[in-house]
Amino acid sequence: MNDMLLRAITRDAGILMSAAVTTDLVESARGIHRTLPLATAALGRTLTAASIMGDQLKSGGSVTIQVRGNGPLGAVTAVGESDGCVRGYLQNPACDLPLRPDGKLDVGGGIGQGYLMVIKDIGVKEPVTGTVALVNGEIAEDLTRYFAESEQLPSACALGVLVDTDQSVKHAGGYLVQLMPGVTDAEITRLEQNIARAGAMTSMLGKGLSLPEIVRTVLDGFDVELFDERPIGYRCGCSRKKVTRALISLGRAELQKLIDEEEQTELTCQFCDKVYRFDRAELREILAEARRD
Repeated sequence: MNDMLLRAITRDAGILMSAAVTTDLVESARGIHRTLPLATAALGRTLTAASIMGDQLKSGGSVTIQVRGNGPLGAVTAVGESDGCVRGYLQNPACDLPLRPDGKLDVGGGIGQGYLMVIKDIGVKEPVTGTVALVNGEIAEDLTRYFAESEQLPSACALGVLVDTDQSVKHAGGYLVQLMPGVTDAEITRLEQNIARAGAMTSMLGKGLSLPEIVRTVLDGFDVELFDERPIGYRCGCSRKKVTRALISLGRAELQKLIDEEEQTELTCQFCDKVYRFDRAELREILAEARRD
């Protein structure tokens, strides 16, 4: 199954749902950042959430999710665009911890205690930022708290990454269910029962369920309308031009210092690990441009 994102709404209740298969894009991130399984799971969950949340924005918008804890994984960052494509990185891709007693990767232990920040940029005025304390560092529950506290929107979030024995990504995906005003207690109970019966996202993917089947499983018993299915993927928008602008933003003094001290300056993109090299002659041209500005 190729990476896809699908939205749905219930005609007979105020329930919205977005679901995504992200196996390929999480595997791409694993290859770029050379992550061990624990880091793969943490970054993969965050990327999946960023894809779903980015897709909810108007064209041209973006959402940044930052998970900052005191655990050995360090900070995890993912950026989702309005077309569902994502990029991300984390501080310690080589982090490894023993499995939890239930045999699962200890993402919560790797993240530790801290906070989750969501920054939404819709291209109008300043970006909107919301911050909440981490529930347990498992990402899905932390995002559920974010929606409840920062957006006053009752939600259920499921995120999963299953790492194979060769450390590659076997299955990855997630969903976000959000309740609009007017949903009844009976409808909430039905939804909670459906979610419990459905099981983990990676389990449903392992059974071969398609995205529409996953949505209908979670929304069983409701009148469901599916729409806006689209392909998604890992995409970094870095370029030499953007890196040059970043160098200019360092300021004239810092640029002059690089010229004086380095034969060649290298900058590495955090999102895709691409290396950009500038020799002294190029830096002198950039400095001249900075002076003109």
